Amino acid sequence: MAGKVFFSVSMSLDGFIAPESAGELMGRQWMELQAWVFPQRFFRENLKLGEGGEEGRDNDIVRETFERTGASVMGKRMFDAGERMWPEEAPFHTPVFVVTHEKRDPWERPGGTTFHFVNDGIESALDQARQAAGDRDVRIAGGGATILEYVNAGLIDEFSIALSPVLFGSGIRLFEGVDAARVALEPIRAEPSPRVTHLTYAVRER
Repeated sequence: MAGKVFFSVSMSLDGFIAPESAGELMGRQWMELQAWVFPQRFFRENLKLGEGGEEGRDNDIVRETFERTGASVMGKRMFDAGERMWPEEAPFHTPVFVVTHEKRDPWERPGGTTFHFVNDGIESALDQARQAAGDRDVRIAGGGATILEYVNAGLIDEFSIALSPVLFGSGIRLFEGVDAARVALEPIRAEPSPRVTHLTYAVRER
């Protein structure tokens, strides 16, 4: 049985998931937004940042998100930023399908991550990701524009937001341009932790 298609992001209280400029990634605001995940034991182990780290519900959610993901899809903007910043052993450890107009051979990294470059649209990328994922889920990794394309196309089954106690003021809003007449949400879970509030919703056609 095919898995779900989902996304999982950290979001500021005023609705932003990233700074406007890719050059500001890893800047102060973005680091504050993601501050909840860096201390988690599973995250540290996955990126080989050293031993130790926090355990608890935040750590469980990071691990569960990783374990449910059989393949990922991302946009070219996210890939370009990540190509500069990810370690040699990229943190996905599964196939990743990059939606792009660029023609490029697959890029295999140590640790099980292979990036495949898809030139014929978001549905083709998702079809290939589903096939690669088997009975596991497909994660739409980002960025915001790519997530929005999948939401507006009716291709997302559910999503999770780690709502962080941070204000951005400007940047990339998660739902800027959403087709609200088409998309309805059903709450699944709300889990507060000492660092963030985890919100999970099923996506339905309105």
